Amino acid sequence: MVKQESLYVDISGSDKLHLRHLYHSNRKGPAVFLLHGAVENGKIFYTESNKGLAPFLAEQGFQCFVGDLRGRGGSVPHIDKNADYGQTESILHEIPAMLDHIENLIGKRAEYWVAHSWGGVLMNSVFARYPKEIESVKACAYFGTKRSLYNNHPSKLIKANLFWFGLAHYYSKRHGYLPAKKLRWGSDDESKKSHYQSALWAKKSPWIDSDDGFDYAEVLKNTTLPPTLHIAGAHDKALAQPVDIQAFIKESGIGIQKMNIYGKKYGHSHNYGHIDMLTHTQARKEQFQDVIDWFNQYATC
Repeated sequence: MVKQESLYVDISGSDKLHLRHLYHSNRKGPAVFLLHGAVENGKIFYTESNKGLAPFLAEQGFQCFVGDLRGRGGSVPHIDKNADYGQTESILHEIPAMLDHIENLIGKRAEYWVAHSWGGVLMNSVFARYPKEIESVKACAYFGTKRSLYNNHPSKLIKANLFWFGLAHYYSKRHGYLPAKKLRWGSDDESKKSHYQSALWAKKSPWIDSDDGFDYAEVLKNTTLPPTLHIAGAHDKALAQPVDIQAFIKESGIGIQKMNIYGKKYGHSHNYGHIDMLTHTQARKEQFQDVIDWFNQYATC
């Protein structure tokens, strides 16, 4: 039986980051750190009734630590107009704080990293800022991760060009944050700064930090990152088509990277989209199993 518990990481004053710890009968398995994307929280990876990728990995003997970035999910307080932080703070402070907490709890860094969507961009940004982290990570798996959007599908023009690059700025200015959950654009809200910074990068702008000018692409171009499996959904037309993922692969160092596309054309039971690549019932037998195989392939590295 998979067990779950909530852990909290002090980050600033009264602010706390939420980590959901999922494990089987013991807590000695390899640690996996999982991170959500924009307008999301950690629930993309699990339910309290043990559905999803994190419970699946826990069943196989891994310890899973699912992070909620500041103000999202179980982290407190929730994002509001006073939230002055963005993705720079996530890269420099929040993600490292969660990794430190995991190490303090189990005595070692997380050996495997998993991300959905924008979470993979943040993870590779952490590798650029803190290259020592690469030494601890055996393999990564990124679901639907891209940085800049290169596809021109009509749904991309609506979801990205109209909503993310246009209306979202209006709502952020009006409310002081992006109320994405109320707008039904996602499972959680985004701070004004986080939305602004992610929108910059999604527009094919250079991978450069708007706070201090740190050039992530320049640092990573000759860096060997951990072996990374990229999961693409055949029905993910707007947010992470293979062309978008391939562009992210190209700018993410010189390490081993592989992209698998999941859809009926490729022998799978379902044409997966951006969200149901992690929530569909058949994912356990297809991409989830492939993640296990990928991790096992590099387990002794």
